[in-house]
Amino acid sequence: MKLIYADNAATTQLSQDALEAMLPFFKAEYGNASEPYSFARSAKKALLFARKMIAQCINALPEEIYFTSGGTESDNWALKGTMFVYGDNRKLITSQIEHHAVLNSAKSIEKMGYPVVYLPVDAEGVVQSDTLERYITNRTKLVSVMLSNNEIGTVQPIKELAEIAHTYGALFHTDAVQAVGHVCIDVKELGVDMLSASAHKFNGPKGIGFLYIKKGTEIAPYSDGGAQESGKRAGTENIALIVGMATALHENNLTIRDNEVHLLKMERTLLRHLDEAGIDYIRNGSKNRIPGTLSLSFRGYEGEMLLHRLDLKGICVSTGSACDSENTRISHVLQAIGLEEEYALGTIRISLGRLNTTAEVIAIADAIISIIK
Repeated sequence: MKLIYADNAATTQLSQDALEAMLPFFKAEYGNASEPYSFARSAKKALLFARKMIAQCINALPEEIYFTSGGTESDNWALKGTMFVYGDNRKLITSQIEHHAVLNSAKSIEKMGYPVVYLPVDAEGVVQSDTLERYITNRTKLVSVMLSNNEIGTVQPIKELAEIAHTYGALFHTDAVQAVGHVCIDVKELGVDMLSASAHKFNGPKGIGFLYIKKGTEIAPYSDGGAQESGKRAGTENIALIVGMATALHENNLTIRDNEVHLLKMERTLLRHLDEAGIDYIRNGSKNRIPGTLSLSFRGYEGEMLLHRLDLKGICVSTGSACDSENTRISHVLQAIGLEEEYALGTIRISLGRLNTTAEVIAIADAIISIIK
C-alpha cells in the first residue's frame, strides 16, 4: 500500500537540496561560528549567507532575522519579549483562532496581570478591521494576528490590521508559520514589526525557525548568555539547520507561483470528485486561503473516525492542528467561526503540498467517498 501524505500543514518532507546543503556542517565543517580561527570561518560565512538569503526572501534586512528553534519559540518571544520589555501594564490584543503558541503565551501574559483581548472572527475566520478598531486603544502595546490559519487556511488582512495598530502606537506581530514559503511575503508591504516562521513547514528541517524583528523594535532578549543573535538569543547556532532552512525557503520562493497553480488544481480535482459523488460537506474558511489547505466538515460523522479509516487506506490527514491533536472535540477555531456541531465534529484537514499528484488527490477523494457512502 502506497503512502499518500496529505498533512503538509503539520510538517513537510525535507527537500533534497536542503539535506545536501546541511550535510557538510554535521561532520566536516563543524566549527563554532563565534570562534575567530580559520576553521570556524566556513561556519560563520554560512551563517551570514543564510541570514542574508532568508532576509531577501521576505524583503527584510539581514540584521532583522533572528534564528530560533521554530514557530513556537518565535511566537513566545514576540509576545512575551514585547509585553515584558518595559514592565508597564499596557494591553495585548490577539484573535480567538490563533495557534496555541500564541494563545497560551497570551494566557501566561494575562496571568502576569496584563490585560488581554481575544478578538472574535466572522464565519469565514476573518478578523475584520472594524473589530480591531472597536477594541484597540492608546493603551494597547501589541497586536498579534496570524497571517494564515493552520486549520482552515484563512488569510487575514494583515496590512490593514497593522496600519490600525500603528495608528494607536501599538506594535504588530504576525504568526506566518503557515504562509512563509507558500505565498509571497514582503514584510515592508505588510507593515509588520515582527513575523514568525518555522522551517519544517516549507520543506526545511525541524527544530529551526526565525523571528523577523523590524529594526528599531524594542524587545527583551529571549535568553541571556553569549553575543549570538545580536545578544538577543544566546547559544551556539546550529549551522546545519540554519543552512537547511535558508536553502528550503529559497527553493520554495523560486517556485511559489507554480506551486500555487499546482495546489489550486489539486484542490479543484479533489472537491470536484466529492461533488460529483453527491457528498454532503462544508469547506471552512474564506475564499482568500492558503493554497492546498482544505478544512472539510462532513455532517453526522466523527473526524477521528474518518482520520483512522483513511489511515487504514494509507492516507495521512488530520482533524486540525497537530499541536492540538489530543483534543478530539470541536477545535477552538471551528467554535470561533460558529460552525454547527453536527458538521464540526466531522471535520478533517487535508493539506496538500507541492509533491502531491493528481492521482493522489483522486485517491483521497475516492477513499472519502467509499467511507461516507
